Amino acid sequence: MSRIGKMPIPIPKDVSVDLKGSLITVKGPKGELKQVIHPKVTVITEDNQVLVSVGDDTKESKSLHGLFRSLIANLVTGVTSGFEKALDIVGVGYRAELSGNTATFHLGYSHPIIFELPDGIKAKIDKTRITVNGIDKELVGRTAAKIRGFRKPEPYKGKGIRYINETVKRKAGKTAAT
Repeated sequence: MSRIGKMPIPIPKDVSVDLKGSLITVKGPKGELKQVIHPKVTVITEDNQVLVSVGDDTKESKSLHGLFRSLIANLVTGVTSGFEKALDIVGVGYRAELSGNTATFHLGYSHPIIFELPDGIKAKIDKTRITVNGIDKELVGRTAAKIRGFRKPEPYKGKGIRYINETVKRKAGKTAAT
């Protein structure tokens, strides 16, 4: 048994969980999320909590046990409070602007990068800080990673787009010949 998988997921009072076959639907104040459940995983709801179990003790089943427990917990957290990722833009002249659902990045290239935000994702840009939020954890993380990929932080001056808590390993540049 998986240590993570055997923990019950509490369901808040303003959240409803529906199981229909291999599809779980979680509805809450922020929206609705769905997840398809693997055939080896069994999900039941009782006493305002969700319980995840597997039938056998193979390595694959154990890993699916913890995975689907985490995925369902993320669905519940997403519809109640949502998820957020923050990024910083570091570099002279590097900036970003948001107009509607389109973000424009000026990152030292010869052209601006125009990025259309996916459905379900909201962004907020304050000078050099970008905050990406939404109810789907995977989509929020993927969008933040895509934005970071426009100009990854480089190791010499540290310029680029980085996560808030990310540390960039700095390298020493060339030294002048003596």
